[in-house]
Amino acid sequence: MILKPGKDPTDVTSYRPISLLPVLSKILEKLLLSRITKDLPSQTWIPSHQFGFRKGHSTIHQSHRLTDTILKAFEDRKYCQAVFLDVSQAFDKVWHLGLLLKIKQTLPYKYFTLLQSYLQHRYLEVSYKNAISPPIIMQSGVPQGSILGPFLYTLYTSDIPITTKTTLSTYADDTAITTTYLNPTTASRYLQAHLQKIELWTRKWRLKINETKSAHITFTLRKGSCPPLHINQTIIPQTDTVKYLGLHFDKRLTRREQVTKTRKHLDLKTRELLWLIGKRSPLSLTNKLLIYKTVLKPIWTYGLALWGCAASSNLAKIQRYQVKTLRQITNAPWYVTNRTLHKDLSIPQVRAVLQQQIATHRTALQSHPVP
Repeated sequence: MILKPGKDPTDVTSYRPISLLPVLSKILEKLLLSRITKDLPSQTWIPSHQFGFRKGHSTIHQSHRLTDTILKAFEDRKYCQAVFLDVSQAFDKVWHLGLLLKIKQTLPYKYFTLLQSYLQHRYLEVSYKNAISPPIIMQSGVPQGSILGPFLYTLYTSDIPITTKTTLSTYADDTAITTTYLNPTTASRYLQAHLQKIELWTRKWRLKINETKSAHITFTLRKGSCPPLHINQTIIPQTDTVKYLGLHFDKRLTRREQVTKTRKHLDLKTRELLWLIGKRSPLSLTNKLLIYKTVLKPIWTYGLALWGCAASSNLAKIQRYQVKTLRQITNAPWYVTNRTLHKDLSIPQVRAVLQQQIATHRTALQSHPVP
């Protein structure tokens, strides 16, 4: 059990459990998953809205689906209402009997008996410092950190309700529901009807939605407001910004929040690494640049093809950070221009990285299996 940063050590919910699983079991799981995917292609049983743990389906692709829906609503002067649901302890709440029923209905019978043996009669022990708890039998949950865990969770949630009036976007347990209409009341009505179906579905399959951590947001360029929504007789909190799959979405899609949070993250991580990449560090220039490329640069390049197109001021803030960091790494004198710095270090400027990511993303979309 690992204590979460800044949490109360006397509260049991403040700890993050780290699963230790047998290596031999993982090898068997990998072989089994490879055989299952050959016998049963994913497109035959995984819904098109589920992008988690699928080849060719990334978080950026799913975020692009959501961004496209919002931008179309802006162009048509409509209200795009969205609800982002937080599933409590998603992998730990998978009901074994319910999962086995879906395995029997979806997979060939030879896999049912093997997976039944895999799931049932599993025990866990909790280790904290020098103390170990008695063995506890697991009645629910798929082993976190296992090879089959993501596959089994995706199979368990593959029948989540969908409607013709709304759009569902899922990436593992990260769930977003959107609907677009001219009338905000109509949009709320359709979204509420979908939420009621999901409420019944979660009750049937023993999953739980955390209402207070879920979010309701209205993306629009108009000034009207949308009626509140509720699930499990609890009103979903309304917000002006929401984080989904590592990207921040504000109600007008300005991406200002995304740049602000990214810059704060970069400053924090740079301070942590200053003893390695700073002026006084004994590391070679090659190693300092390697740290920048592998640790710091991925922070601002994530999702750049989407949020980098919003405003040129966004790129300017990241460009200023890159120049400042490169000058710290090289201890370059004031008379060395920024262009010379980038050229000599073979580091492309932010706008060039954006253009490259856009081209790569567009090429990938042309052959994507989801329309």
